[in-house]
Amino acid sequence: MLSPIEIAELVLLFAVVLLSAWFYAPFIVKVFKRTPSRIDRFLNPIENSIYRLLGIKVNSPMGWKEYFFSALIVNISQMAIALVILTEQGILPLNPMHFQGMRWDLALNTVVSFATNTNLQHYAGESTLSYFSQMTAIQFLQFSSAATGICCGVAMIRGLMVQSKDLGNFYVDFVRSLTRIFIPLCFISSLILVLLGVPQTLGGYLTVKTVEGATQTILVGPVASLVSIMQVGTNGGGYYGANSAYPFQNPSPTTDLVQIFLMLFIPTTLTFVFGEYIGKKRESLPIVVAAYTLFAIDLGIAFIPNPIAIGPGLETRFGGFMSTFWTVVTTAVTTGSVNSSLAGNHPLAILAGFMGMLIQSTPGGIGAGLMYLLMYIVITVFIVGLMSGRTPEYLGIKITGRDVKLVMIAFLVHPLIIIIPTVIAYASGAAANIGIGTNSLGFTQILYEYASAAANNGSDFLGTSANTLFFNISTAIVIFLGRYVSIALLLALAGSMIGRKRAIASETSLKTSSWTFSFVLVASILVLVVLTFFPFLALGPILAYFQGHLNFFG
Repeated sequence: MLSPIEIAELVLLFAVVLLSAWFYAPFIVKVFKRTPSRIDRFLNPIENSIYRLLGIKVNSPMGWKEYFFSALIVNISQMAIALVILTEQGILPLNPMHFQGMRWDLALNTVVSFATNTNLQHYAGESTLSYFSQMTAIQFLQFSSAATGICCGVAMIRGLMVQSKDLGNFYVDFVRSLTRIFIPLCFISSLILVLLGVPQTLGGYLTVKTVEGATQTILVGPVASLVSIMQVGTNGGGYYGANSAYPFQNPSPTTDLVQIFLMLFIPTTLTFVFGEYIGKKRESLPIVVAAYTLFAIDLGIAFIPNPIAIGPGLETRFGGFMSTFWTVVTTAVTTGSVNSSLAGNHPLAILAGFMGMLIQSTPGGIGAGLMYLLMYIVITVFIVGLMSGRTPEYLGIKITGRDVKLVMIAFLVHPLIIIIPTVIAYASGAAANIGIGTNSLGFTQILYEYASAAANNGSDFLGTSANTLFFNISTAIVIFLGRYVSIALLLALAGSMIGRKRAIASETSLKTSSWTFSFVLVASILVLVVLTFFPFLALGPILAYFQGHLNFFG
């Protein structure tokens, strides 16, 4: 059971997150609406230089296809650059440890993972990557993936606006999100992390003598700058293989709370951005309430009292409460960073993590989480319309059969790209080859690997043991499909709504800004996800939980 102090910590943290998000949301709206501001005198010359250099037509609008393919081409081009850096890092500068280039399949997995905001790591950064690779290939992709996500989320909002004519210009959105949102936020958070003891240096690793006379290598580097974008951008890929369980990356309970706040900040802000952007602030109500109601349910699952001892991997510096809480947060916002070994968490904490990744909107990753919430709203409006005999409408837009097809395909793609590769991993012997069994724990590990990849989350049980040709290629494919298929379908939905006639609200219209609709939305999401995934969760963490009870009481 949670103690009163732990409950107070949760309430205070969420109050700070929600208040900060509510306060920051209007600024993000101004950035994407290109509203004049005081910082224009400093940033406009920089941005205009970028536009001229790249030949970007600032006032050229885009439909959904052009917007999507612009994002895809930019991301693939960045993957190609990062791939060269990782495979050739042995001959590149800033490599005082003289690390060799990555094997091609691991490099491919890494660049696809980081370019899609997934950050699944089949390598240990401190023993694999040079400083140059960490600062260019890794951090570069973490910035660009977060920017791509927020741009696509805002583009979908534009499709739902009254009198909207297009989805905007991806290149302009991309540049402005970097110069005005992510770079300033990460600069400030990097300074805070350095002040709290996170290292930031380009000096090589230090070899020292301990008080016992033994030799120890101090693994330092440009850590704080990577941690800031890793958490602000809901990326999750850490400087170290142990991620934020490593003392240098997360040295104290204070840095632990700061990193949790950074993870939650932008995804929560976007739930307020929606209502602010369309000029109907109350329409943010069901999004905020649904996201955090689902989050509360995940917390409730994770903290169900149990008499079973926690495994050996729990981080003793933070304790069971903060380790479990981090697991729920990092999967709720699809960040994927960890402050303890997943193997040390109780099966119900892992089940809560699954719920966050399978729902993807509690409140979900940057941009993508908001898009999934809007997808669920369309499904819910359609279901309520069928049950009540009303014409399904959202924001005055009639929901057509094509709309429903698009959102259902976007929803169904997710279980397919999780379940099929999980089966193949066992059928091909790839799971057995790395020592994974067919019991509930083994099934949980493999299912989690692909659920994390499909949700663009990146946390996993397997770590470097999954650095095999099969897992590198299969997870890269799942990651790519999990990112771009859903974005394409949901942008297509937004594009189809541009210029569509808006109905005038009446007394019989479904009020989507009400508390009642918020809880109908939550119920709809839970029914859809639980019905789809329950059989597989039952074979994994749920079975592991009951087997643990049987062993404990037996």
